[in-house]
This record gives sequence, C-alpha cells and structure tokens, in this order.
Amino acid sequence: MAARPATPASPKNFKVKAPQPGQPQYGCEHVQRLFNQDQATTNTSIQHYKMILRSIFDTTPLIPQTAKPMDSAAVTILTPTYLCLQCPSTLTEEDRAKHGHKKAHRFYVDSRSGGVYCQMCDDIVWDPTFEELRLRKIGTGTFSTNRKRKNEDELFAADPSKESLQYISTNTSIASCKANGLRGIYNAGATCYQNVVLQSFLHNPVLRNFYLSDGHQSSNCEIPHCLSCAMDDMFQDFYALENTNGYTAANILSGFWISDKKAFENLVTTKEQDAHEFFQFLAEELHERNGDGKKPETGSEHSCNCIIHQTFYGKLQSTTTCQHCGGVTNQVQSFLDLSLPLENLTQKRGKKNSGAAKGPAHMTLTECLDEEYIKSDKCEYRCHNCNSMQQARRQTAIKRLPNVLSIQLKRFEFKQGRNERAAKIDTPVHFPLQLNMLPYTNRARGGDVKDNYELARSCTYDLLSVVVHVGEIDTGHYVSYCRVGDQWFQFNDHKVELAQKSDVLGAKAYLLFYIIRSLT
Repeated sequence: MAARPATPASPKNFKVKAPQPGQPQYGCEHVQRLFNQDQATTNTSIQHYKMILRSIFDTTPLIPQTAKPMDSAAVTILTPTYLCLQCPSTLTEEDRAKHGHKKAHRFYVDSRSGGVYCQMCDDIVWDPTFEELRLRKIGTGTFSTNRKRKNEDELFAADPSKESLQYISTNTSIASCKANGLRGIYNAGATCYQNVVLQSFLHNPVLRNFYLSDGHQSSNCEIPHCLSCAMDDMFQDFYALENTNGYTAANILSGFWISDKKAFENLVTTKEQDAHEFFQFLAEELHERNGDGKKPETGSEHSCNCIIHQTFYGKLQSTTTCQHCGGVTNQVQSFLDLSLPLENLTQKRGKKNSGAAKGPAHMTLTECLDEEYIKSDKCEYRCHNCNSMQQARRQTAIKRLPNVLSIQLKRFEFKQGRNERAAKIDTPVHFPLQLNMLPYTNRARGGDVKDNYELARSCTYDLLSVVVHVGEIDTGHYVSYCRVGDQWFQFNDHKVELAQKSDVLGAKAYLLFYIIRSLT
C-alpha cells in the first residue's frame, strides 16, 4: 500500500479562556477587540505572548532588559522594559508611546512580571487568557496543563546525593540583581547632585556593611530628622526590598533641608548645586550622628572612630624645609578627600601643545597627583630656628591612606576680575581602574620600596564609583557610574543602565571613589 503523501500541518487555533462566574472574559475592551478581530489575530497574539514569556523567564535577564530605542543604540536597563505584543520591538517606557503612535501598536508585556500593558488604558490589565499562560509559565515552566511541575519527582524523592556540595552548586541559581542594591533615585527638582552622591554611598561596601548590620540603631535614635536614620532606611529599602522602581529619598531631603549647618546653607535651594559640597555635608553630618559629635576642624589632626572616619578619612603630612638653616617642620592634618586643581596643569599643557596640531588637551590622574604630592613648592614661613621670615620649600605627602579614597577633580573655578564668573574646565582626565598610591605617601620617601610587594599592595586601590557633570556650569546634570561586583552600571536619577568599562573610563570625571584592594 502506497504511503500517504505528507500534508502541511494545520496551524493550531488558540481559544480565548471561557468566562468564569464573577470574572470578566477580557482584560479590557481593547483586548476584547483584539481577540474578536479574527482567528488569525488571536493565534498570532497568543503565540507571540508565549514567545515573550519564554524570553522573560527562560533566558538571561539581559535579553528582555535590553531595549532598542528608535533613535539610538541598544541599552540595557534595570527598570522594566516593554516587549511589544504586535512586533519584535523591546522599548523603554519613554519610547513606548512613540512606538504606539508610529506603529499603532497598543499592547506590551512588562519585562519584569510578564503582565500585559494596554496603552489605551495606560495600565497593566488582568486578562484571563493571558494570565493563565503567565501563571502556568511561572509555576511549571511550561504552558501545558497535563505535565507535572518541573522536577517534581526529584524534588520529593529521597536522594542522598542532593546533600552533596556539587549538587547544591549545580542546582542553585544566582541571586537576582534586585538583591544588589540596584535601584535609581527620583529627581525631586534639581537634586541630581544629591542622587549621585547617595548612589556612591549605597554601593560603598564599608558603609553598606555598617548600615545592614545595624551599625546605626535607628530604633533607639531620638534625634528628629536624623540623616543617619534616613540612610539606614535607604540601605534597608535598597538591599532588602525586591523593587527596581525609582526610590524617593524623602527622608534624606527633609533631613538635609532642615539641617542647621550654616556652612552648607547655599545648598538649600531649588537650583542645581555642587555634588562635592553635598558629599562633604553628608559625610560631616553622618560623622556627627555616629561619632563623637564634634565637627571635623579644617587643618587639624581630628581623630574619631566613627564609620565615616573609618571609611573616608586619611592624614596628610606637610614638610616645610627652611632654605636658610635647613630646619624642618612637620604638620599633620586629617583629610576627607583630595582636591586636585586642573587649571594650572591645563594651562601648562596648552602652552606645551601650542605649536603642535590642534586637538583636545588631556592629562592623567597620576599627573595631577604628581603635581600635588610629589613636587615641592616655594613658600615663605617664620622659621623658629632663625626667628625670622625665611624662604622655604614645602612638600605634602599622605601619611595615612583611607579605606575609600575620594578624589575631586576641580572642574569649577571662580574667575576674579572685572567680570567675576564661574567657569568649568572640560579637559579630559584619564584615570585608571587600579590606582597605586604608594608614590604619594611619606613611606615612599623613607627608602627603597620598589621591591616591597606587601607595601605596594597595601596602597593599591580599585575604582568603585565615578561622578560626572555633563553640560554647562549653570544648566548641567550629574550622572554616576558604580561598580557592583565586576559589572558597571550608569545611574541617571531613576534610570539605571548597564555600562561598559570603556563608558566609565571615557567619562569626564568630577569625583572619583577608589576602595583599598585589601577590602575587596
């Protein structure tokens, strides 16, 4: 008997879930119209929805979280993207409306939950047909109704091998990025300068461990509008709650606005302010709440065992040598950060390159450090040996390095003269992922340390976060880059995007935060 000729398989027709008592048959009138067009549209919509759910729940999160904006390159973000139900596009929240207007596509799938969003309703809609598929996929890993839960037999079977470390390692999934503090902060009106500093604090392992281990006892704190209590709440929300939406730093803002620190009263406005000044304010405020309560005095060797001093504070030693008698005077003072001027180096570089081909002037971070902590300056001072004013040379070195080194590249300079004004220095400064600070310490000047590996390692830092000012001095905007494990992320207020090392190293940094390698 001749074999029956093969015929093309008939396409499977999907059915809309039958109405249940007390439940609507459709998620909204627009989904009803979609399903009532014709069988082909119903088939396509349900089949595409199943493909999207597989993309969300069966593949790496990078795929559904990578949006392809209409007018720019693909970008991977932390907040939900929207996968179009009517075409293969993956869109950000901002591009979703543009896409709908251009293509007349009205239905999208939330990349985090798999829920269906209706653009005409401007909301996630609960549709029985779509919801049943979503719950099946989450619950059993399949859309079939006659299969057991994935690995159900193995789950309840007695198997001694499951106690082995190899089995546990093989069958343990890595914690989601939501447990790593990856979350944006909403801009509350020109507060981006605060947001970037808060992100650098949130992704600082020393501060994170302090607050997550109840280092600040918020329940026992009686100080109203305490900023340390607000930071404690913020760390708990970022590292304990499974939420990737933007965070409203209301408690931080209220504590900041109510603070009686007169030195920072210019920050309390609705205008864009300086991120470095806010960093200094926040560090001093947290020191007073967790330390000895004394304000750190500029130029003094302030000692305190609080978390801020353990994290950020180091010590500088200035050595002044009289040119007349050779007498030496040493002065030690604490520092919160290192401020590196750019203007003089920029001018020197400009003069040096004046005869060369025109191009963007640039310098390196080590050149800026060399200028401040290796070279000496001429000065006048009253010599105690000579008992008179004498010419001298002064050199500054780092006596004690902090656990987290904060560096400010002084991009904002105030020009004095007839037309007094503030100016921004846009000169690129190349900075490394790893920084050796040994040459800038007084230990490096005490003898030959080239072969001292342990000493060099104790002075090696890894880049932790970068604060960048974009735009003009009066109308600019702050963004930051923070490292979580080995991966970099860009924080732009409530938006969080995956970043590459080249993006970080190519940024025009304003603030740099390095962490000592021995802590990582």
